[in-house]
Amino acid sequence: MKVLITGAGGFIGKNLMEKLRELKKYEIIAIDKENTKEELTNGILTADFIFHLAGINRPETEEEFFKGNSGLTGEIINILKSNNKSTPVLITSSIQADLDNAYGKSKRLAEEELFNYRKETGAKVYVYRLPNVFGKWCRPNYNSAVATFCNNIASGKEVWVSDPTKEMTLVYIDDVVRCFINSMETGEDVEGFASVDVEHNATLGRIVELLNFFKESRKTLMIPNMGDGFEKKLYSTYLSYLPEDQFSYPLKMNVDNRGSFTEFLKSPERGQVSVNISKPGITKGNHWHHTKNEKFLVVSGTGVIRFRKIGEEKIIEYKVSGEKLEVVDIPVGYTHSIVNTGETDMVTIMWVNEVFDPNTPDTIFLEV
Repeated sequence: MKVLITGAGGFIGKNLMEKLRELKKYEIIAIDKENTKEELTNGILTADFIFHLAGINRPETEEEFFKGNSGLTGEIINILKSNNKSTPVLITSSIQADLDNAYGKSKRLAEEELFNYRKETGAKVYVYRLPNVFGKWCRPNYNSAVATFCNNIASGKEVWVSDPTKEMTLVYIDDVVRCFINSMETGEDVEGFASVDVEHNATLGRIVELLNFFKESRKTLMIPNMGDGFEKKLYSTYLSYLPEDQFSYPLKMNVDNRGSFTEFLKSPERGQVSVNISKPGITKGNHWHHTKNEKFLVVSGTGVIRFRKIGEEKIIEYKVSGEKLEVVDIPVGYTHSIVNTGETDMVTIMWVNEVFDPNTPDTIFLEV
């Protein structure tokens, strides 16, 4: 199936094109500003489906809005009609099409061009009135507040919001692309406007607050709430704007003669993950918990985890090794220890169900 994408080099076009390439079942005809009118015409006439994503957002004159939005749409439709083709077409419009400004008017005219095309030819058309779209590869300092905020905060620049209470309706680029491809593949008729099936609402203040939280998370080790769909998508977007020389960040290693202990990730809902390194012959632990529970996973070296139920004398042993990855649960009410029985450092990934609070440590020291 041959798929034409206009605006292929833009934010939405690039994401759509890469997803179609990933699916490996489409021949993609990519058209962008550098292509000739002849290349556009040939693409239109050979395509089985057209994604018309090209448009003008920041022109030098208002006339460019109409030339790049409604004008180009009309040109595509005229080529189709003059060649007796009724190829399905999907276009990206905007919620601003309801506004009485040049951009809104140009988008509204483009919509009307497409609806008339459907009326005259019976072709299937999909007009997506998109709200604010966010995600990877969106150009900052252009027409996306989220892209600009992500870029500036990730780069250490100041962000200023005139009205933190202003609410935005947002859609994530992966959801947009999924809905676009679904429209093409199902071929279902849509009366009126098509829409992305997952929308998010957030104030500008909340967006900036989250982005600053993401930036500070490298120090606090607190990870975002991945159970919140918007927060999860915004975090992925933020990471895509990190300066290329700042992908990594150091962790504070607590080192002594026994080895080291390093906290890695923390979450109010999911506890924390740490990396424990023990030198040969070293014993760590010898404590128990009332409510706090843990999971140990030895990933390198060999050792033994010992347990003794409080008030009893029987000792239980679990041998552990990086040669056989096996999680050991640490139940409450059992004092426990972990001993490096090998000749090299033993590395253990440790998860605990709550972030450590020195005021209520729930850690009672007692020899196994």
